[in-house]
Amino acid sequence: MIDILNDITPKDLLPSIHRLFELSGQKINLLQRSWDSGKGTPVFTVKGEYTSRGWTEWTQGFQFGSALLQYDATGDESFLEIGRKATVNYMATHVSHVGVHDHGFNNVSTYGNLLRLMREGRIPHNEWEKHFYELALKISGAVQAARWTDLGNDCGYIYSFNGPHSLFADTMRSLRSLAVAHQLGHVLMGEKDSKISLLHRLIRHAQTTAKYNVYFGEGRDAYDIRGRVAHESIFNLNDGSYRCPSTQQGYSPFSTWTRGLAWILCGYAEQLEFLITLPDKALEPFGGQAAVIAEFLKTALAVADFYIEQSPRDGIPYWDTGAPGLAKMGNYLDRPADPFNEFEPVDSSAALIAAQGLIRLGNYLSMHGGAGRAEKYRQAGITVAHYVFSDPYLSINPQHQGLILHSVYHRPNGWDYVPDGKKIPCGESTMWGDYHARELALLIQRMGEGKPYYTFFLQ
Repeated sequence: MIDILNDITPKDLLPSIHRLFELSGQKINLLQRSWDSGKGTPVFTVKGEYTSRGWTEWTQGFQFGSALLQYDATGDESFLEIGRKATVNYMATHVSHVGVHDHGFNNVSTYGNLLRLMREGRIPHNEWEKHFYELALKISGAVQAARWTDLGNDCGYIYSFNGPHSLFADTMRSLRSLAVAHQLGHVLMGEKDSKISLLHRLIRHAQTTAKYNVYFGEGRDAYDIRGRVAHESIFNLNDGSYRCPSTQQGYSPFSTWTRGLAWILCGYAEQLEFLITLPDKALEPFGGQAAVIAEFLKTALAVADFYIEQSPRDGIPYWDTGAPGLAKMGNYLDRPADPFNEFEPVDSSAALIAAQGLIRLGNYLSMHGGAGRAEKYRQAGITVAHYVFSDPYLSINPQHQGLILHSVYHRPNGWDYVPDGKKIPCGESTMWGDYHARELALLIQRMGEGKPYYTFFLQ
């Protein structure tokens, strides 16, 4: 269980964050100088150098979005130039990509950050440039919403790259593309010019995810532990019936792949922040704002509690709560995570994503009637950030292109690099881990400096 540090504030973390962004700028420039775009998208490091791994193209937005976050945090315009040029040169195909569920990762991290910076007055206002970003975000949200499996009875989900039968936990955080496109007044046009609400698909997807990918300790099956998350849910498309839990990157359908839980935690927490800005009328088709908020909050609290209880004392989890090697590690939850152990890898990227979700959940509760519970979640997130922004996770080697070490991609497939003399992956970075480190640091930096609160949606 996380040993929550209640005496650390966002302001206390500012020296660590300033150090992180100093290193971050070096890492971005290092990758920028060496990366060959003909190799595809950088995904994870091998011996400290970013390499590709074909599965889907879901990390390019993190590559260029990192430069935009670097500019946001430091004001160094060289990073704005990197992010802006790369968005124009490389991101168009991601906007119209009909084969992935990752639009919120790729396009909100690039076009979305640029539009946000312009609306905040951080970059000069240009009407045509603004329309360019808005058009990209509108199309991106509609394309993602078109990946729709209809389960009947006004239910359904955005299906994963595995196909229409597959509902991924990851997609919960990628719903940000639908939210922004909805804010911009866009809809998905269907047959006979039918107008399909992007907000409708966002909420129905989230409700389906909560129903099938998240467990609430209510007797659903023999392994129904409150807050447990299944990476994937499988449906029979002949009649729309649910068949079973599954996983692609976790150990088993009945354990929790911790990055999948982190996507759920961060996704529901930031959607709570978004939904509370909408008028009740917009949510009337779903029972009204109070009903929708209650459902999202129930889910966020369940997975947050599970994460706190099932993580080591420093809040940095092992890659899956059911990974078999954990049984050989004794009381591993009663001490800090050990990325150099001989049995199972930790996943720092899961910690980075979950930490942001915990902080946002705590901030939401403090503002909307849950002050008595808010401190637990906010401080849990701050605690995780305190540890993951320092040794042995912060990458200080000037030749290593990664920012945060000990992140893993696909343990079951054996894709992650295992150093000589080791039995498990360690010492490497991932593009999403590094991006979410910067995003988490920017959130805390703005809190610590009393600057405008950082959100993905338009304010």
